[in-house]
Amino acid sequence: MNSDEDLAAEFSAIRPRLVGVAYGLLGSLDEAEDVVQDAWLRLSRADRAEIQDVTGWLVVTVSRLALDVLRSARVRREEYVGPWLPEPVVAEADPADRITLAESMSLAMLVVLESLSPAERTAFVLHDVFGLTFAEVGQAVGRSPAACRQLAARARKHVTARAPRFEVDETEHRRVVEAFARANAGLDIDALLALLDPDVVLRSDGGGLVKAARRPVHGADRVARFLIGVAERLGAADRLAPSTVNGWPGLLRFKDGMLTGVLGLSVAGGRITEIDIVMNPEKLRSVR
Repeated sequence: MNSDEDLAAEFSAIRPRLVGVAYGLLGSLDEAEDVVQDAWLRLSRADRAEIQDVTGWLVVTVSRLALDVLRSARVRREEYVGPWLPEPVVAEADPADRITLAESMSLAMLVVLESLSPAERTAFVLHDVFGLTFAEVGQAVGRSPAACRQLAARARKHVTARAPRFEVDETEHRRVVEAFARANAGLDIDALLALLDPDVVLRSDGGGLVKAARRPVHGADRVARFLIGVAERLGAADRLAPSTVNGWPGLLRFKDGMLTGVLGLSVAGGRITEIDIVMNPEKLRSVR
């Protein structure tokens, strides 16, 4: 192979990890893939004699580009209609050869990361999630390693305080999700209440394009009644199908055979602590 082919092969091998890094920073698969493609174009035009570590160069470049996108995206997201949720990564639509997803990047965790400053989020994701050194993080954010260490520490403190309570047992998580789907289909409010944590929170993202709750719904009783109301409104055409959402058991919602939503659920102690429902059609395109 010539050098161009070697470079393309190396990029192809690391591409899923690069998309995973960008997705962790942006919460948008489309934007993540755009950033990675931009990094590839820059690499193809760069003086390769000056690049000793192609993988390291790509990770830093993708991180810099994603940080720029994140800074501009914050303004758009502040003007977003209703709660903003990340674009979901669904196993059937986003296989491992497309994105390497960090285990901690659940929908609920990505919501928490939205509350960090762009620099804090970048430092936390690159160091704590993907294991980059603070020297490498500094190259991405344009700050000293010591400053990046402080950024990550502040972010870690904030994330620890707000991180979703999450069941690490995938089998138990799947059991609760399946029971939730049955209770929802059967319009069984008592069964739902038995599955919901007393302090459960539900967020739904319609982006102003489809009907969704404009504010988070708090508390087991309110969440259960909200879910039953939605199921009754949709009627027999509504169906929940099991799937893998951001690496954990979740659900896809269909109406008349068309995908209308992706549900990510956080489970702890056998109960659901958070429900994130992505309904914005623009965020469901890749899943379709």
